[in-house]
Amino acid sequence: MVPANRRRCYRDRPVGGLACPGGQGPGGPIPTFPPDGLRQAAPGRPLTFRSDALGRWDTGLIAFLWDLKQRATQAHLDLRTDTLPDSARKLLDLLPEAPPPPPTPRPRTFAPVTALGAFTIESLTEIGTVTELGVETARGGLEAVTGRGRMRSIDLMSNIRDAGPSALLIVSVVNFLVGAILAFVGAVQLRKFAADIYVASLVGIAMVREMSAVMTAIIMAGRTGGAYAARIATMQGNEEIDALTVFGIPVSSYLILPSILGLVATMPFLYLYGCLIGMLGGFTVAISMLAVTGAGYFHQTINAVGLNQFEFGFIKSIFFAILIGLTSCRIGLRSGRSAADVGVAATRAVVVGIVGVITLDAIFAVIATTLGI
Repeated sequence: MVPANRRRCYRDRPVGGLACPGGQGPGGPIPTFPPDGLRQAAPGRPLTFRSDALGRWDTGLIAFLWDLKQRATQAHLDLRTDTLPDSARKLLDLLPEAPPPPPTPRPRTFAPVTALGAFTIESLTEIGTVTELGVETARGGLEAVTGRGRMRSIDLMSNIRDAGPSALLIVSVVNFLVGAILAFVGAVQLRKFAADIYVASLVGIAMVREMSAVMTAIIMAGRTGGAYAARIATMQGNEEIDALTVFGIPVSSYLILPSILGLVATMPFLYLYGCLIGMLGGFTVAISMLAVTGAGYFHQTINAVGLNQFEFGFIKSIFFAILIGLTSCRIGLRSGRSAADVGVAATRAVVVGIVGVITLDAIFAVIATTLGI
């Protein structure tokens, strides 16, 4: 039997010289049973409780009793709980005799072949999933064209507004500065050869072939792609995606298709707009630094940049839009359900979008060189 001075300890009220250390519970510090608390208990005699003056109790009492139960098991003593309240006894019976041992951490071994294989399988699986998602989205687009789709026109117009007119300011600022930087760098070198007028050719070709499409795509990956991933990840956390699935509404047609179509519809025009703004930036630097007239700069730009250059950049911008839309939506769909996962999904969408745009642009550069464009 437990000695009288160690029969109970509840909340932060020590009784009979028994201290109540431990963690913080709902009603105060959680009591813990001292290691030598059963030193005076006679082997073979049951341990009983007096709970007539217990009064109100909370989980701190259960934690204390579980600690006592473990000590009694180690000392080979019989613990009787029939004098406890029924609810406390039921809670105590749910607890094991001893806490489960912590899981043994798996040893980390250096296995480069295994890591490479796992990375390859995961990458191929993800590529297949994104491709399947793209096929489903394309099928939904065809159904929407024939009038059998479930895409709402208000969602499409909202995505077009967010990806188009709302992005004009940042596209203007970035492309103007890029064009001005190209003109400034070119002017420093071309002035040495009295070839100031060719700054217009340099800025025009660079903006039309590469810089406008790439910079606009990077802006949209950071601005719109991250927003898509965060929005879908938030819906995933709020179980809205599950609700759409339960109601039989395809996510590809209801969410992903308007997002991708909004980017596809606006990216080519943003590319053309970025080309004009970039040329304007180069024109500003050339007029202020070089002996170039406005008419001469315009004439040189027209002669240097052909329509086929615009066609190449136009096609690239469409592929960039599809890449950003698909990867961002996919990252949002595979995100977790916590608030932190929303930020992780947005960050991952921006990183994947930027890296994907640069990689795809390198592929287009190889194709252009092969075809002689």
